[in-house]
Amino acid sequence: MRRHYADQGLAEADLTDDPLELFGRWFVDAAGAGVVEPNAMVLATVGPDGWPQARTVLLKGYDDRGLRFFTNTGSDKAAALAATPRAALVLPWHPVERQVRVTGPVQPLPAGEVDDYFAHRPRDSQLGAWASPQSRAVASRAELEARLAEVRSRFPEGTGVPTPPEWGGYRVVPLCWEFWAGRAGRLHDRLRYRRSAPGAPWVVERLAP
Repeated sequence: MRRHYADQGLAEADLTDDPLELFGRWFVDAAGAGVVEPNAMVLATVGPDGWPQARTVLLKGYDDRGLRFFTNTGSDKAAALAATPRAALVLPWHPVERQVRVTGPVQPLPAGEVDDYFAHRPRDSQLGAWASPQSRAVASRAELEARLAEVRSRFPEGTGVPTPPEWGGYRVVPLCWEFWAGRAGRLHDRLRYRRSAPGAPWVVERLAP
C-alpha cells in the first residue's frame, strides 16, 4: 500500500512563536475538513512492569497549561502514569496529511476540573463510567449489562449522576511538539519545538523525514 502525498507541506514561515497557536490552527483545519473525531489521540505510556502501552483517548481541552483527557483512575493507563508520569501523544490527521506529536510530563487534574467535566458528559456516558471497572477482567457482556442496570436503578432518570470515586483526569504538559506534513516523494516536513522545562524558551528545528 502506498499513498502519494500532495505538496502542501509546512515551511518555517508558517510557524508561530507558540506551538500551541499552531496546534490550534491545525486542529480547526482538521475539524473543518471533516476529519472524524479530530480530538482522537494515541496516548503512549510505560506500565509499572516497564512495558510500553498505547491506546486511543479523546482530547478534552487544551490551553497554555497542556492537553487534557479523562479516564477511570483504576485503569491501566492511570496505573502507568502513577508509576511513570510521562507520556507521548499522537494526533494522526491522515485525511489532511498532517500529524502532531507531543511529549511531556503528566499531571493529575484537580477535583474541581474533573467534576466540572463529568457534570457535562451525556447521561449515558456518566452511567457507563459508574458501571465499568475499566481495564479489569469481567466474566461476560451480561455482567456489564447487569452492572449498568444496577447503576440506572441507583440514579433514576431525573436525578443527577455524581462523579464516580474512580474517575479523574490528566494534563500532558508539552516539552516537545512535532508537526508533520506530508510532501511528495516522501520528503515530508517535520518541524519540532522543544524545551528543557515548562516555561523555558522553545527551540525550533527541522527534522529529516
